[in-house]
Amino acid sequence: MIHWKDFEKIEIRTGTILEARPFLKARKPAYQLRIDFGELGLRNSSAQITRLYQPEDLVGRQIIAVVNFPPKNIAGFLSECLVLGIYADGDEVVLLQPERKVENGRKIG
Repeated sequence: MIHWKDFEKIEIRTGTILEARPFLKARKPAYQLRIDFGELGLRNSSAQITRLYQPEDLVGRQIIAVVNFPPKNIAGFLSECLVLGIYADGDEVVLLQPERKVENGRKIG
């Protein structure tokens, strides 16, 4: 069990995907995403969501992500946030997203 104070440390925010392209250097199939988090600015993310999504379907989609992990270098690409999803079947990841459009950068809690 974690304490409420532990949960409060996690910054989970809404963002909109501005760019999505195949991540050719990744070991596992992934996309490189550029995400707008409003006042928090733009952040990059590597996301293994290639089974259910095409890059052109991701642009303009709102997502939910953890924005306060330290940046992670993945095959020369700096991933600055963790896009959240549900493991549906094996490697299939279904993105978490707001039920309706909201302002980018809004805190989840």
